[in-house]
Amino acid sequence: MRSLRKKKHATVVFLTIIYFLCMDKLITKSIRIKDMKINRILLLFTLVALVSFTACGGGGSKKGGGTKKFQSKTGWKPNDSKGWFFSQKKKGEKGWPGMVYVEGGTFTQGLVKDDVMHDWNNTPVRTQVRSYFIGETEVTNYEYREYVTWLKLVFNPSEASYKNIYNGALPDSLVWKNKLSRNDVYIEEYFRQPNYDYYPVVGVNWLQAQRYCEWLTDRANEKALMDKGVVNKDFYENDSYNQGSNHFSTEKFKYNDSDLDEVVNKEKLQKSNGIKSKNERIVAVNRSSSGSLVTKFRLPTETEWEYAALALVGNREYNLYEGKEVQVEKLRGKKGRERGNYLANFKMGRGDYSGIGGWGNDGSALTSDVKEYPSNDFGIYGMYGNVAEWCQDVYRPIIDEEGNDFNYFRGNVYQRKVQNSDGQFQKVEDATIKFDTLDDGRVIYRGLPGTYEKEIVDDARNFRDGDFQSSLEVGGGRVADSTESSFYNSPIRQFRVTDDGKVLLDKDEDNRTSEISNELRVVKGGSWKDGAYWLDPGQRRFKHEAESDSWIGFRVAQDVTGAGSDRRETKRGVNTKPPK
Repeated sequence: MRSLRKKKHATVVFLTIIYFLCMDKLITKSIRIKDMKINRILLLFTLVALVSFTACGGGGSKKGGGTKKFQSKTGWKPNDSKGWFFSQKKKGEKGWPGMVYVEGGTFTQGLVKDDVMHDWNNTPVRTQVRSYFIGETEVTNYEYREYVTWLKLVFNPSEASYKNIYNGALPDSLVWKNKLSRNDVYIEEYFRQPNYDYYPVVGVNWLQAQRYCEWLTDRANEKALMDKGVVNKDFYENDSYNQGSNHFSTEKFKYNDSDLDEVVNKEKLQKSNGIKSKNERIVAVNRSSSGSLVTKFRLPTETEWEYAALALVGNREYNLYEGKEVQVEKLRGKKGRERGNYLANFKMGRGDYSGIGGWGNDGSALTSDVKEYPSNDFGIYGMYGNVAEWCQDVYRPIIDEEGNDFNYFRGNVYQRKVQNSDGQFQKVEDATIKFDTLDDGRVIYRGLPGTYEKEIVDDARNFRDGDFQSSLEVGGGRVADSTESSFYNSPIRQFRVTDDGKVLLDKDEDNRTSEISNELRVVKGGSWKDGAYWLDPGQRRFKHEAESDSWIGFRVAQDVTGAGSDRRETKRGVNTKPPK
C-alpha cells in the first residue's frame, strides 16, 4: 500500500512538471521578452509548492508512527531542571566493535532436505526472529586471553579465596589429546602462541562461555564510560581499585553502588545523559537508565544462529526468499583463483582435511584464522566449518510444534537479585563464592566477588516437557505435585575427591534410557573435523554444558533495543545498520 502511494505521488509530480513546461513555452511566446524571466520564476515557485503539497499527501496526516513530541501526563517536561526525572534522548544504536547487525524476519527453520540419518530432530517450521547483533567471528584465543588475564590481575590466584577463579576459566588444552595422533604442539601452544592469536578458542565449555559473556558486558561498559569521562580513565592505574571485589560491574553502576563513588565523575554523567538537575540524589536514582551503557552480551540462540548462518537476505527478490541453496554448492569458489576450491574449513574425506601439498583445497588441516574464508551475505565469518559453536538453548531431540513461533528459545531461567533485611542487594563475598564442577574436575565460579547474589525465581528449562504432566507416570495414581518422574532417565553426574585432592567424575553404572537432561546444550555448525553433512545450518547436535572439545568454539550476540527493524524498503542485500 505504501509503495502504491509512492508511485501515485511520483506520477502526479511527473505530469505536473510536463504541464508547466508546456505552459511555460506557450506563455513565453505570447508575452514580451522582458517579462519572460519573471514568468519563469513564478512558474518555478508554483511548481515547487505543488510538488511539496503532493509529496505530503495533499496536506493529510503525516506518514509513520512514533512519538514526535512527548509531554508527561504529570505536567512536567522532560529534563525539567526543577523536576526529579530526566528522559534520555533516543540515539541511533550502533554495533559494538566486532559485532554485526542482523535484521530479523520470518524464515523456515530446520532441515528442508532429506534427512539421511533419519533423526528428524529439526523438522521445518516457519518462525520469526527478532533483530540482533552477532559476533563478526568466533571468539579468538586473543580475546579469551584478555578475559583470563583480567581475572588473574584482579583475583590473584595465589590468594586462597581466589585460587579457583583464574584456573577454572582457562580452556582445557587436553581436548587436543589423541592416543593415536601426535598433537603436542596444540596441547602446549595453541592457546598462548601468538601465531594462533586469531584462531577460534576451543576447549571452552558452555558454562565458561557464559561467564565470558558476563565479563565482556562489564568490560565493554567500563570502556564506554571511560571514553565519555564518566569513569576515571586511570581506573586501572590506581591500586585502590580493580582488586578483588572492588572492581567495576555494570549492575553496580546501574544501582548506584557506593563501591564506585570515587571513580564515577558525576558532572560527566550528567552531561552525557542530559541531566539538568544539580541534585546528586536525582542524578543517582536516574543512573540505571543511562544511555551510555552497552547492551549485555550473551550466546546466540539456536534460531538466531541458524538465521544468521543462512543469510537469506542475499537470496531475496522483493519480499520473497528464492529458496535455500544447496550448501556444498554455495561453498565452492566459482571464479578467479578460488575457482573450484572450498571456501570453508571442513573435512573432505578420510585422511583429507585440507587437500594435497601444493594445492590445498581448503588450506587448513585443523582450525584456521577466523577470517581466512569469505563472509556470508550478512558479513559474518565462519558460520560454515572451522569450529562448531555453542548456542544458548537447552537441547531437546524434537522442537515441540507448540513452541513459540517468535524468537523460539528453550532454556529460560529467571533470576532476581537477593535483598538483605535492610533492603540493600546482597553481594558475593570471598567466603561465599559458588562454583560449578566441570568434567575435568576443575570448578568455574557462578558469580565473582563484589557482584550481586542472584536467586532463581522460575526455571523454565523443562517447561511443558520434563515436568510431571509429560512424564510416563502421569495418570498412574501419582499425585500431580510429585517431584519424581522418569521422563528423562539420564545419567547422574557424581564427583569424588581422591586422597591427593583431585576431583574425578564417576561413571554412572546404572541402566539409563536417555542422555537427555536440562544440562545438555545445542551445538550448531560443522567444524574442521566434520564432513559436509554437518555444514547445513539446519543440523544440530548437543553437548553437556560442562564438557568441552577441540572442535567447539563460540561467538557472542547482543539484543537490539527498540523496534530493531522498520518498514523501509532496501535494495536486495543487507541492512547493515539498525533503524534510528
